[in-house]
Order: sequence, then structure tokens, then C-alpha cells
Amino acid sequence: MSEESRARFAAEAREERPDLAMLCLLMGFEVDLEAENGGIDEALAPALGALERLASVVRAALRESPPGGRGAERSASETAAVLAGALAGSADLRGGPGVYQRLESSLLHQVLRRGRGLPITVSTVWIAVGRMVGLPVYGVALPGHFVVGVGDPEGEFVLVDAFRGGQILSAADAAALVAEAGYRLTPDLLRPAEPQDVVLRTLANIRNWASARPEHARTQLWATELSLLLPRHPAQLRLERAELLVRTGHFLQGAAQMEEYATILDAFDPESAKRVRAEAKAARFRLN
Repeated sequence: MSEESRARFAAEAREERPDLAMLCLLMGFEVDLEAENGGIDEALAPALGALERLASVVRAALRESPPGGRGAERSASETAAVLAGALAGSADLRGGPGVYQRLESSLLHQVLRRGRGLPITVSTVWIAVGRMVGLPVYGVALPGHFVVGVGDPEGEFVLVDAFRGGQILSAADAAALVAEAGYRLTPDLLRPAEPQDVVLRTLANIRNWASARPEHARTQLWATELSLLLPRHPAQLRLERAELLVRTGHFLQGAAQMEEYATILDAFDPESAKRVRAEAKAARFRLN
């Protein structure tokens, strides 16, 4: 199943307009999404059904809270309030104690089951449901804390902290969040995040979680390998994958990939290339 799901992940990632929810759900095949009979589509059905149920809750909330005045349109803040009432209120989707210590908090299908996740995965649910019901919801990759934008990013919009129950953020709130991560709030930080970049950041969270837990090296490996399937990714991930292959006992394969990476480094960082070749040599010696 992993080979099939990875092929579908790679194909979806290269679509002109990738489906963020689908990419995040396909990650689950690396851990515990299983199909009894019908393959990928049957395995995904429960999670897709959960998203549809959330979309139904939002549609009902929209019917119950029509915009004021004939022909009027909801403001961005009104739309955000309806979404918060439906997703954080009725569906109780948010962050919670201990989510940063759990791998499940980074896996969309698990977040849909448990109703708890990291800022980026809870925001992904908001983005997916917004897309399903035709509302302008997009990701905003603030340093240190992922949020959603509701409205027109070039016009009227509000920032919402889906992790904290759909709290609408003022400019001062957003600036304080960014400052906690050591940055200053600038307009470029408020641009809509591309789906592939959201997935890359989600996978980085998984890699960071696993790197702090040596017994989960294989988890870090698959998160690195999925990152490499994305059309844009840091070149350093190729070395990370090679080192993880060695750590998980694939000495020859890891050494070969280190040597390939060293060849790339030769052109602009010969000292680092020398160090990587030494690592490759040490990996080969571990076969004896």
C-alpha cells in the first residue's frame, strides 16, 4: 500500500492546484491507514466522510446566520464567526493539552477522529471545509504558529487562530505571535500559503517530533522521503535521508546517497563534501 499511496501523493503534489486535505490524508498510509478490500479510496472514505459531515455543520450554520440586509454579503469577520461556531463550537475542533507530544496531532485522519491537533492540522481542516462549502479560507504560515485567513487576502480579511477555538486575531495579536518566534510582522508573512508548503511544514513537524525520539527514526525517515516527493524542498533533506538510512540499518544505500550528495557539494562547499564522504566511508565499514 505504501508504494501506491506514495505514487498518488507525488502525483497530487504536482497538480496545478493540489488538494491539501488529500495530500495530508495520504500521509496516513505511512502509519496506520489501512484498507480491508478496496484500496486507497476505501481507506480514505472515513476521513473524507468526516470532512463532509463538518461541511454539513458549516452549511447549516450559514443557513441559520444569513447576512444582514437584502443582497448583503457577510464580512470576513462574520464568516469567521460562523466557521468558529460550527467547527470549534459545534464540532469541538481545536488544540489541547499534550498535542505537541503526539504524532497523531500531525496526521489529518487522526485529528478528524480525535478533534484535537496542532495549529497547522486544525487549520488544514478549516481550509478543507472552507473549500468544500465555497468560503474564502486559506492558510497563513506565521513563524511558530500556523493560522488561517478568512476573506480576500488582497482586500478585507481576518486572521483566525483555529487552534485556540477560532479566536479572531487583531494586528497586535498577530504581531505578538510572530514576535514569540523572533520575527517582526511584515506583509509577506500574511500571504496565503501554498498547499505544498503547508504539507512540507507539516512533515517538518513530524521530522522534528521523531528526531527528538531516536526510537522513531523510521518515522523521521518516511517524513523525509515524503518531503522529497514535493516539487519544492530543501536540498539538505537528501543528506538527512541518507543519514537516516544508515541509522535504520540500510548502510550501503545510505552510503551511496551520501556520496551522491557529496558530488553536488563539490561545486560550492568542498569541505562539507569531504565530511560527507567520510560519513559514507564509515557507513560502509559498519557492514563488517
